[in-house]
Amino acid sequence: MTLVKTYGSAVYGIHATTVTIEVSVTQGIQFFLVGLPDSAVKESQQRIDAALQTAGYRLPGRKIVINMAPADIRKEGSSFDLALAIGILAASGQIALQDDEPWMLLGELALDGRLRPVHGLLPIALQARREGFRRIVVPAQNSPEAAIVQGLEVYGLTSLQEVIALVTGTVAFSPLQIDPASYFTARREVWDSDFSEVQGQEMVKRALEVAAAGGHNIILIGSPGSGKTMLAQRLPTILPPLTLEEALETTEIHSVAGKFAEGQALVATRPFRAPHHTVSHVARVGGGVHPQPGEISLAHNGVLFLDELPEFSRSVLEAMRQPLEDREITVSRTRYTVTYPAGFMLVASMNPCPCGYYNHPERPCVCAPGTVQRYLHRISGPLMDRIDLHIEVAPVAFNKLLAGKPAESSAAIRSRVVAARKRQEDRFRQHPSLHCNAQLTPRLLQRYGSPDVQGRQLLDRAMSRLNLSARAYNRILKVARTIADLEGADAVRAPHIAEAIQYRSLDRSSWGA
Repeated sequence: MTLVKTYGSAVYGIHATTVTIEVSVTQGIQFFLVGLPDSAVKESQQRIDAALQTAGYRLPGRKIVINMAPADIRKEGSSFDLALAIGILAASGQIALQDDEPWMLLGELALDGRLRPVHGLLPIALQARREGFRRIVVPAQNSPEAAIVQGLEVYGLTSLQEVIALVTGTVAFSPLQIDPASYFTARREVWDSDFSEVQGQEMVKRALEVAAAGGHNIILIGSPGSGKTMLAQRLPTILPPLTLEEALETTEIHSVAGKFAEGQALVATRPFRAPHHTVSHVARVGGGVHPQPGEISLAHNGVLFLDELPEFSRSVLEAMRQPLEDREITVSRTRYTVTYPAGFMLVASMNPCPCGYYNHPERPCVCAPGTVQRYLHRISGPLMDRIDLHIEVAPVAFNKLLAGKPAESSAAIRSRVVAARKRQEDRFRQHPSLHCNAQLTPRLLQRYGSPDVQGRQLLDRAMSRLNLSARAYNRILKVARTIADLEGADAVRAPHIAEAIQYRSLDRSSWGA
């Protein structure tokens, strides 16, 4: 009996598990593939047979037993084709592996022997390095993604023939080398849009700056055509640039979900996800028969934009309450439980009423009495309680659009945001779980965000005169703390409170009455 071991990998959630593929070739004529393979893995026999014939080899006419260990974990997908094929060739004596050092082999085989790309290469490469593997073979399209992991020799090849030549030592291939820091630095501030393109809307741009500086969730309320989507799309351009650690974490999620462009090595800019309001519950939170990250996780370290918030189904919106608090989402099903990161900034937009023209400066609202409040109540109180800034967006006058005056660039705004985040980082150094002002607990808010005497008096008067709700109190203090940070002030003063009060439109009892 000849026994050969090759190695592949399986991804669960965003974490990889190394799979040892043990191939035994003995007397007989049957083919056994065991170790909980799914249909895609079982069908690999036909793909491998055709690919081997194209390369000038064949499936041995003897008994083949393949065990995929650990045998109690389900193996899914077509990425095991290459490891299975090389194991069969070596066990049947058709090739001799170069040496005893293990190979991590990943790739789907086409019938003509070409290698097709697979998902999840970054978490697989990271796990391979942790387990001491030195060499990994992947399809050429996936090689930049795997090569971003330092300490591995990554060979990006195009066909089964090339892989055979590599593992037998017939041909010497050079591993792909990428410097993560240089690659990341060159791409992390490349944007297709900029705030300099937005005419007018100075108050809204200021509110977005405050939201970015403190990590606050924000909702934009305005009539159709007022620029809500245009403004939201530019929010990632003023957020602090990703760190290399954040970029790797974000890339893992996009790699597993198959949202990674071929030839790309890293997600270098903050993601912006804008799912349609018809999105399903599974597509939003993740899961499915073969668990995949949802939109909530794809927006990790970036922005999740929900356009026309009241049109989303109740179940989809309520599913966001956990990740907004915990920065992760746990998906539990009968066969599995996986946890995905979900630390995103929520930006929502909505019309003020069904017709869209409540509070419009020129066009009258034709909605019946009470309709505005019923429309707003489609969004639950607990979800609205997690949104710090409520901003009314008025349409820009036509003459301002024609003026074409240069507006402040995203780079200028981002420099102030980065400085404010640096102040928060220094302040929360002894609180590792805190990343920004939006995460302040009531106890810590009293410690770091209490206003001076004039500020407290102003807030008390505003609560009374504007009939602000009780839940608005802490939100105003959090936002005021961020405004103070943007100014570089240590204390929260009355002007900071005054500006923060402007950003709570929906809390006023007169709104929609």
